[in-house]
Amino acid sequence: MKDCIFCKIINKEIPNHTIYEDNHSLAFLDIFPHAKGHAVVIPKIHAETIFDLNEELFKELSVAIKKTMNRIEEVLHPDGYNVGWNHEKAGGQVVPHVHVHIMPRWEGDGGGSQHSVIKNPGSMTVDEVAKLFS
Repeated sequence: MKDCIFCKIINKEIPNHTIYEDNHSLAFLDIFPHAKGHAVVIPKIHAETIFDLNEELFKELSVAIKKTMNRIEEVLHPDGYNVGWNHEKAGGQVVPHVHVHIMPRWEGDGGGSQHSVIKNPGSMTVDEVAKLFS
Protein backbone atom coordinates (compact mmCIF):
# COMPACT_ATOMS: atom_id res chain seq x y z
CA MET A 1 0.00 0.00 0.00
CA LYS A 2 1.39 3.36 -1.07
CA ASP A 3 1.02 5.29 2.20
CA CYS A 4 1.77 2.44 4.63
CA ILE A 5 4.88 3.18 6.70
CA PHE A 6 5.69 -0.53 7.02
CA CYS A 7 5.37 -1.06 3.26
CA LYS A 8 7.79 1.85 2.82
CA ILE A 9 10.20 0.12 5.20
CA ILE A 10 9.86 -3.13 3.24
CA ASN A 11 10.52 -1.22 0.00
CA LYS A 12 13.59 0.42 1.57
CA GLU A 13 12.10 3.90 1.24
CA ILE A 14 12.49 4.31 5.02
CA PRO A 15 15.57 2.98 6.84
CA ASN A 16 15.28 0.52 9.70
CA HIS A 17 17.43 -1.57 12.00
CA THR A 18 16.77 -5.05 10.63
CA ILE A 19 17.43 -7.93 13.02
CA TYR A 20 15.84 -10.72 10.96
CA GLU A 21 14.62 -11.09 7.39
CA ASP A 22 13.46 -13.88 5.11
CA ASN A 23 11.44 -14.07 1.89
CA HIS A 24 8.12 -13.44 3.64
CA SER A 25 8.85 -11.40 6.77
CA LEU A 26 10.95 -8.56 8.13
CA ALA A 27 11.84 -7.88 11.76
CA PHE A 28 13.35 -4.63 12.94
CA LEU A 29 13.86 -2.65 16.11
CA ASP A 30 10.93 -0.43 17.08
CA ILE A 31 11.92 3.26 16.82
CA PHE A 32 9.83 4.00 19.93
CA PRO A 33 10.92 1.06 22.10
CA HIS A 34 9.12 0.07 25.28
CA ALA A 35 12.02 -2.19 26.23
CA LYS A 36 15.63 -2.72 25.17
CA GLY A 37 15.47 -4.78 21.99
CA HIS A 38 11.73 -4.17 21.37
CA ALA A 39 11.24 -5.53 17.86
CA VAL A 40 8.42 -5.57 15.32
CA VAL A 41 7.86 -8.47 12.91
CA ILE A 42 5.83 -7.79 9.78
CA PRO A 43 4.77 -9.73 6.70
CA LYS A 44 6.27 -8.41 3.48
CA ILE A 45 2.84 -8.18 1.90
CA HIS A 46 0.38 -5.52 2.98
CA ALA A 47 -2.22 -7.04 5.28
CA GLU A 48 -4.08 -4.80 7.70
CA THR A 49 -5.07 -7.49 10.18
CA ILE A 50 -4.23 -11.12 10.86
CA PHE A 51 -7.48 -12.07 9.10
CA ASP A 52 -5.98 -10.73 5.85
CA LEU A 53 -3.22 -13.36 5.90
CA ASN A 54 -3.82 -16.80 4.46
CA GLU A 55 -2.78 -19.84 6.50
CA GLU A 56 0.60 -20.20 4.78
CA LEU A 57 1.56 -16.55 5.31
CA PHE A 58 0.46 -16.75 8.94
CA LYS A 59 2.70 -19.81 9.39
CA GLU A 60 5.60 -17.95 7.77
CA LEU A 61 5.02 -14.99 10.08
CA SER A 62 5.01 -17.33 13.09
CA VAL A 63 8.32 -18.85 12.01
CA ALA A 64 9.77 -15.35 11.62
CA ILE A 65 8.60 -14.43 15.13
CA LYS A 66 10.39 -17.45 16.58
CA LYS A 67 13.57 -16.78 14.60
CA THR A 68 13.52 -13.12 15.66
CA MET A 69 13.15 -14.19 19.29
CA ASN A 70 16.07 -16.58 18.82
CA ARG A 71 18.16 -13.68 17.51
CA ILE A 72 17.18 -11.45 20.43
CA GLU A 73 17.97 -14.30 22.82
CA GLU A 74 21.46 -14.73 21.29
CA VAL A 75 22.28 -11.03 21.48
CA LEU A 76 20.52 -9.66 24.57
CA HIS A 77 19.79 -12.70 26.79
CA PRO A 78 16.57 -11.33 28.35
CA ASP A 79 14.84 -13.02 31.29
CA GLY A 80 11.53 -13.31 29.41
CA TYR A 81 9.31 -11.85 26.70
CA ASN A 82 5.92 -10.36 25.99
CA VAL A 83 4.85 -11.15 22.43
CA GLY A 84 1.66 -10.10 20.69
CA TRP A 85 -0.10 -7.75 18.38
CA ASN A 86 -2.62 -4.97 18.68
CA HIS A 87 -5.56 -5.89 16.48
CA GLU A 88 -7.70 -3.09 15.02
CA LYS A 89 -8.29 0.32 16.61
CA ALA A 90 -10.10 -0.96 19.73
CA GLY A 91 -7.14 -3.27 20.34
CA GLY A 92 -4.65 -0.42 20.06
CA GLN A 93 -3.45 -0.98 16.48
CA VAL A 94 -2.02 2.30 15.17
CA VAL A 95 -0.31 1.22 11.93
CA PRO A 96 -2.79 -0.57 9.62
CA HIS A 97 -0.33 -3.33 8.67
CA VAL A 98 -0.11 -6.54 10.72
CA HIS A 99 2.82 -6.32 13.08
CA VAL A 100 3.81 -8.44 16.02
CA HIS A 101 5.66 -6.84 18.92
CA ILE A 102 8.41 -8.76 20.67
CA MET A 103 9.31 -7.10 23.95
CA PRO A 104 12.28 -8.57 25.76
CA ARG A 105 11.78 -8.49 29.52
CA TRP A 106 14.13 -8.39 32.49
CA GLU A 107 13.45 -9.14 36.13
CA GLY A 108 12.53 -5.90 37.91
CA ASP A 109 11.93 -3.90 34.72
CA GLY A 110 8.62 -2.57 36.02
CA GLY A 111 6.52 -4.04 33.22
CA GLY A 112 3.44 -6.18 33.58
CA SER A 113 1.99 -9.31 32.07
CA GLN A 114 -0.55 -9.55 29.25
CA HIS A 115 -3.15 -9.55 32.01
CA SER A 116 -2.23 -5.96 32.87
CA VAL A 117 -3.45 -4.65 29.48
CA ILE A 118 -7.15 -4.75 30.42
CA LYS A 119 -9.28 -5.88 33.32
CA ASN A 120 -12.89 -5.53 32.15
CA PRO A 121 -14.52 -8.97 31.84
CA GLY A 122 -17.94 -7.53 30.95
CA SER A 123 -21.29 -8.34 32.52
CA MET A 124 -21.68 -11.93 31.27
CA THR A 125 -20.36 -14.92 33.20
CA VAL A 126 -17.84 -17.24 31.59
CA ASP A 127 -20.60 -19.86 31.28
CA GLU A 128 -22.86 -17.39 29.44
CA VAL A 129 -20.08 -16.49 27.02
CA ALA A 130 -19.25 -20.18 26.50
CA LYS A 131 -22.86 -20.84 25.47
CA LEU A 132 -22.47 -18.32 22.64
CA PHE A 133 -19.83 -20.65 21.13
CA SER A 134 -22.08 -23.72 21.33
